[in-house]
Amino acid sequence: MSVTQFTEQELKDLEEKTTIPRFLFLPLGVIGLVCLAIYWPSQAIGWQIFWTLFTSYCLFCWTSCFHECSHHTLSGSKNASIWLGRVLGTAMFVPYTVYRESHIRHHAYLNKPSDWELWPYSDPNTSLRFRRIFIWFDLGMGLFMAPYIYGRIFWHKDSPLTDPKVRRTIRYEYAVMVLFWGSVLGLCAFYGVLWDLARVWFLPHYLAGIYQNTRKFTEHLGMSSYDPMLGTRTVVGSNLITKLCTYFNFDIFVHGPHHRHPRIAHNLLLQKMDDYQEKNPEIKYPVFTTYWGAIIDMAPAFLFKPGVGMNAGAPAPAKEKKQIDNFVQDVAKEVIADDDLVTKPVD
Repeated sequence: MSVTQFTEQELKDLEEKTTIPRFLFLPLGVIGLVCLAIYWPSQAIGWQIFWTLFTSYCLFCWTSCFHECSHHTLSGSKNASIWLGRVLGTAMFVPYTVYRESHIRHHAYLNKPSDWELWPYSDPNTSLRFRRIFIWFDLGMGLFMAPYIYGRIFWHKDSPLTDPKVRRTIRYEYAVMVLFWGSVLGLCAFYGVLWDLARVWFLPHYLAGIYQNTRKFTEHLGMSSYDPMLGTRTVVGSNLITKLCTYFNFDIFVHGPHHRHPRIAHNLLLQKMDDYQEKNPEIKYPVFTTYWGAIIDMAPAFLFKPGVGMNAGAPAPAKEKKQIDNFVQDVAKEVIADDDLVTKPVD
């Protein structure tokens, strides 16, 4: 498995940022699971709905934590990112290394046919009819579709993962996942509590999958540009709720700067967005002050023409400056062809 290589300044930024308050969703999620398990404070349907929705949002925040782990930007410790990522990946049915390898290429080849993470929306060989049908399964069955979509980078005959060490690591992670969940299901069946497992874990997880894929669609669907600042929707919250949601999801909603600079500390993304707007005043970036505004902008693509890149009307991308297998400092400078760029760099 590759390990993200940071510059001295990047590592200093990661070590200096304060991350611990953002982890509040981890213990809160556990509290929600416990309350669901023991029917606290009662079995009243209102309380069960509350705890299910509360826990599902906490699990959604866990997916954002998983995302930070894949970048190795959770903290100054790469080992902490790797091992927490493996725990979270096992819980979410997506091996950590599968997610990381897919996500590396998602940053480098955004909206292109080689963007495995956005398949089938990035694949010009998929028909519009197929994508119109598939997207409803992707939205409503995210719990199952995410393991399938991410797993393609390992199982597909044209997989770019050719390093035997990487493939061996992924096989081990799949084996641990099967062993863990096989044991959980077996024990729950033996003690007759499979319904409780579905109620306490799978239902909140199912809802979290819907939230997560809604986020994926909102940030990407309908975006044609290969320039990361223009090929993603960015949300810079103007109200307390949006700001809190952004905070507890590690600022991932500030998506354009994150896509261009995948090694930057998440607490610096807002400033980076301001820098780009100041440096390029003539460019109208797809920036929204609420998440609802971004969702409304995405809705026509979702309903009528689900796609990105070539499937959203872009010409075929130019050849990249180089092929990569790790996160880089600035994908525009190091990977994307100049013909596919619009935004000036910000040093």
